[in-house]
Parts: sequence; C-alpha cells; structure tokens
Amino acid sequence: MRLDLSDHTILVTGASRGIGRATALALADVGATVAVHYGQSRDAAAEVAEQCGHGAQPIQADLTDLTATDRLFGRVVDVLGPVDALVLNAGVAEPTPLEADTDEWHAAWTDTMHVNLRAPELLCRHALPHFRQHGGGRLISIASRAAFRGDTPAYMTYAASKAGLVALTRSVARGFGEDGVRAFTIAPGFVRTDMAQDFIDEYGEAHATSDLALNNLTVPEDVAPFVVFLASGQADHATGATIDVNAGSYVH
Repeated sequence: MRLDLSDHTILVTGASRGIGRATALALADVGATVAVHYGQSRDAAAEVAEQCGHGAQPIQADLTDLTATDRLFGRVVDVLGPVDALVLNAGVAEPTPLEADTDEWHAAWTDTMHVNLRAPELLCRHALPHFRQHGGGRLISIASRAAFRGDTPAYMTYAASKAGLVALTRSVARGFGEDGVRAFTIAPGFVRTDMAQDFIDEYGEAHATSDLALNNLTVPEDVAPFVVFLASGQADHATGATIDVNAGSYVH
C-alpha cells in the first residue's frame, strides 16, 4: 500500500517539536501540505516547515488565549486554502500537587484545560462547518493512556483534560459522520519528548518503562505513522476508535 496525500492540506497543532514535529514531517513525506502550528517556538516551527516543503507554513497561536485560538483555523484557511484534516496534538502537562496554593492550582488547571481541551473544542467549532462545506474531513486527536487509566496525583489535571478530548472526539465521530467527517483518537503512553522528560526527571525512567511489554520507550516517530494512515482515508470505518500506542503497557 502506498499512501499519497499530495492533495491534502492538514493542520497539526503543536508541530514545532515532539509528536507534532514527527507527524508534520511524516505527513509531508507522503505529499501533504502542512500548517505547522506553534505557540512560542518560531524558529523551530520555521525549520519544520522548511523540512516539510510542499508549501508548508508555520502559523502561530497561543492556545492559552481564547481569541488567538478562535482565529487559528481561519488563518490557516486564509493562508493555505481548504483544510482536509485537523490533528489536535498540542498539549501541556503541568504538575498540580495537592499542596499547591489555590492560585497555583487554579492557574495550572486553567492553562491545562485551555490547551488540552478548550483549544480542541474551539478548533472543532470552526473545522466541522468547514468540513461539512467541503464534503468531509478527518479529525485526529492525540490523547493519552492517562485518559483511560488515570495518572499520578500530581497529573490529575492532565488525565482529566485528555479524557475530555477523547469524549469530544467520539462525539464528533457520532454526530458528524453523515457530513463526511471521520474522527479518531490516538492514545500514546510515555513518549520520549520534552514534555514527558519533566515527568521522567521527577519519577525516574524506570517508572516510565516498568510496565512496558517492549524494552524501549516509545518515540515520536512511532506515533506519526498512525496519524498518516488515519489521515489517508484508509481507516474511515474505524471512525470513533482509539488506537493505543503505548509499547504494550496494557498487556504486560
């Protein structure tokens, strides 16, 4: 099977590093034009866009800002034209220990929910009518196994936000299938990224790998091919499904 996405324009949020970067490059490798969203890492996003080619463009938006997030999808359409798929990858994981004072607790929950759940919701609000107008589209959400099994007490915020993302994606699959929209969730376990490194530094790499069936930690390039396959249309009858990419931690 050879996948060809040369007629696809795809927005990948959080594409300047980690899973988003690997995904953008993998999509471009099969011909897609990628909108490389970034929050602060302008130079890194520009480098990714240059590596992608095919007219890829870096597009900035602070996903903790309601107005900036609300404008992002329209800006992508203005720059690159109709969008065929939306990859909701951007995420944050801020530790929120019970000992934190109320202001710190509130700030961490607010920022996490803004980036991990409110931003996807606002992007879907614009993407779904756009997809309907253009005969369909695909939504691919990068959630986490934490959405299903929970997380450590300090990362309850993260787990709750990702569980919400799963429910949002499944609701899109249920509610917009007749409009040609397909929606999927990918739920990685620990992936060797900058974001995960903070957790590994706190709890140790042994904690991250202790329940894996494989002998090495997942890397972003292990996740990206699943996004490409789902974006290609070859898996449309799996709409609503969740794909676990966690090195076998559920079966170990």
